[in-house]
Amino acid sequence: QTVSPTPSTQITPYLNLNEKERFLALITNKLPTIPAPNTYEYILLRAYGSAFLNQKPEVKLPPKVVFNNDQETKQFQSTLTMGKVNGTSNCYLQKSAADALNIAKSQVQIPFKSGYGASDCTRNFATNLRFWQKYANNNTLEQVRQGKETKILGLVAPPGASQHLWGLAVDLRVSNEAQKQALNQNGWYRTVEYDVLHWTYVGLAPDKLAEFGFQNKVVEGINYWVTPL
Repeated sequence: QTVSPTPSTQITPYLNLNEKERFLALITNKLPTIPAPNTYEYILLRAYGSAFLNQKPEVKLPPKVVFNNDQETKQFQSTLTMGKVNGTSNCYLQKSAADALNIAKSQVQIPFKSGYGASDCTRNFATNLRFWQKYANNNTLEQVRQGKETKILGLVAPPGASQHLWGLAVDLRVSNEAQKQALNQNGWYRTVEYDVLHWTYVGLAPDKLAEFGFQNKVVEGINYWVTPL
């Protein structure tokens, strides 16, 4: 008599693939066109693409990795269901991201980067552009496009490329293990190398990250979960 195995918790598909292949296979149903290697879009996917592994059905992901203008950004943002982060006057994120952050914030005090929230949460195209112009210029953008400059991506996102436009990122001042654990247990992780303040809503439990192709990288003593591209 054969005993059928008890169904375990959801197993990630593609475990026979390496991390990079698995990551690309898992995001194909989220991103209509996967950028070709060495293109500007691929460089941005490598830096900011972690959110595309979010498995929550209610989370909306952008149809491409970079919006060309304010109109495209607004069009996407108009389709989002937003939730408010508790204790702020105008910090909004996609509802499941806000709910998860609210749970983490109820467990331990987690201050925003700016202290009050609005620009730390969902941004519009103009704010993304303003931040870029504060730290970089067209020459820098050209260097990024050619793949010659990538460290800037850990300081500021090029216009139209920020995860903050998607309602799935927040800037926080996290200084201790309890804060980090509360965020991680609720699906929030540091995913942008060198950007210590930036947290992305991935929606996965810590023990699932490697299974989904995330790579753990320690930079200057800080733990990041980055894309394997």
